[in-house]
Amino acid sequence: MTLATICGIVIFLMIAGFFLVISLVGMMASDSASTKVKDNSVFVINLNGSINERAESASVYDEILSMGDMSAMGLDDLIASIRKAKDNENIKGIYLEGGEASYDSPASAQQLRDALKDFKTSGKWIVAYADFYYQTNYYVATVADNIYLNAEGTIDFKGLGGKGEYLKGLYDKLGIKYMVAKVGKYKSYVERNTLTGMSDYDREQREAYLTGIWNYWLKEMAESRKAKAEDLNQLANDSIMMFANNTDYVKAKLIDKVMFPEEIKAEIKNRLKLEKDDEIPQLTLSDMLNVKSKKSDDGDKIAIYYAYGSIVDSETTNMIQGGGHCIVGKSTAEGLRKLADDDDVKAVVFRVNSGGGSAVASEQIRHALKLIKAKKPVVVSMGGVAASGGYWISSPANYIFAEPTTITGSIGIFGLIPNFSGLITDKLGVTFDGVTTNKYTDYEVDMILGKNPDDVMKHMQTYIDRGYQNFLDIVSEGRGMKPAEVDSIGQGRVWLASDALKIKLVDKLGSLDDAVKKAAELAKLEEYHTASYPSKTSWIDQLMSASNDNKGSYLDSRLQAEFKTLLGDLYEPLMEIRQTIKDGNTVQARMLDDVRVK
Repeated sequence: MTLATICGIVIFLMIAGFFLVISLVGMMASDSASTKVKDNSVFVINLNGSINERAESASVYDEILSMGDMSAMGLDDLIASIRKAKDNENIKGIYLEGGEASYDSPASAQQLRDALKDFKTSGKWIVAYADFYYQTNYYVATVADNIYLNAEGTIDFKGLGGKGEYLKGLYDKLGIKYMVAKVGKYKSYVERNTLTGMSDYDREQREAYLTGIWNYWLKEMAESRKAKAEDLNQLANDSIMMFANNTDYVKAKLIDKVMFPEEIKAEIKNRLKLEKDDEIPQLTLSDMLNVKSKKSDDGDKIAIYYAYGSIVDSETTNMIQGGGHCIVGKSTAEGLRKLADDDDVKAVVFRVNSGGGSAVASEQIRHALKLIKAKKPVVVSMGGVAASGGYWISSPANYIFAEPTTITGSIGIFGLIPNFSGLITDKLGVTFDGVTTNKYTDYEVDMILGKNPDDVMKHMQTYIDRGYQNFLDIVSEGRGMKPAEVDSIGQGRVWLASDALKIKLVDKLGSLDDAVKKAAELAKLEEYHTASYPSKTSWIDQLMSASNDNKGSYLDSRLQAEFKTLLGDLYEPLMEIRQTIKDGNTVQARMLDDVRVK
């Protein structure tokens, strides 16, 4: 039996090794392959899954096991592929299929729609079809020449907004009290832990930017659908359009026609002038990424550095706070310093999509940008969000572009500390005593577990006041304004980019392309090409460095995802408590909350 077991193990390892080699060969072949575009082709964009600033590279283990998140798409990949489709004479049109995608911000949806709108200037067509449309996807789909809906399909068309959870009542029952030191009457990130409902200041800023985004969407949708913006808005007010009849959708000009799947296929064939039995040559996003681009690498180099996600002090901090892509202060600063010293790079476009985070990490990044600025032009391109710490790291640029629906500003900082004395001492009966040489030797424990932390919090507030003044000085220096001017538009207030333009927080409304053109102008470049940083890690790089990887495993990430699903809305506040105890870094330049929309 022992020999049989050993033989079985050896045979299993040989078979597993064989399949591993086959998988690696296949991955190498797919990486090096170039997609050939057939004549009369259609680029199919599936509007399902999630759309973020950039697509994350799947791990080598996910690739081998085919467990990568194939539904996650990068906005950069989508826009690049749409441009390729526009320039490729064999591609005749784009088919937008489905409508349940979620976006990391309203501005990401707007940028995708703008790219599709530019595609139509080539004279090619766009057709959209879905069983169901979330309203953000419907907004994107309205750029199409025709919008079709399944016979039993529905459209979610109700305006923007929603409710968030406020946890003070829960913490009161548990004996937990959050103590706050902050500057900025609009700095509302702390409110879910300290209030039972929205403050008037938070309500004011939310209504302003959500109304601004909705009005922008209405204007564009009305223009494309040959309707009136006020009529579309009235639809959202008068009825819940999700429960409307299909005939109502057509009458309201939301769609052109109701169709079954086989009918939409016939419609596409008719546009391509194909026979009934002909196959439709189709290209997916992954196919388009492998289509050779006509873009030349001639001329000088302009670097586009992507900074998106929460700004954190370390990868460990990010994992504790929930994972996802992040901007690590130290490593981002190192990457920027390399660009400063790279003589081949003549200008840098800093692409920011972040609601902020650690003030310490933000300052590391800002200082690195100043080093670049001393040698070559720096232009910021704001994505969906560039607020609080996201604005902090944007402020030193020579020039700032923002998308029309970018959310920015939120100039303010805070410290948020949970005190557990009501739970630990009053409810569980645990008390604390000890000896110290000085008054504040044990101030961290006094804040979190002490019965009377007010004295320590006074010092914390002084520290926060000084940090806010530093923030004002930073913006004042970068934007050429007086600190008092910055304070008048600061106070943690969040602004829509179209409003931020009027108060000089941004220089111009425009796209990433506009930012690149401005960088070339400032660097006085006639011929140039772009290169993206930091580069995405290929699977082979992951494989080569796997033995030295100490940042966690595939299993770690899966367990974390399950834990997050289990806790739901309580996950993030509980992780904040854990992080406060573990790290002690309580000073944050962070925006109010997530702005992901469907």
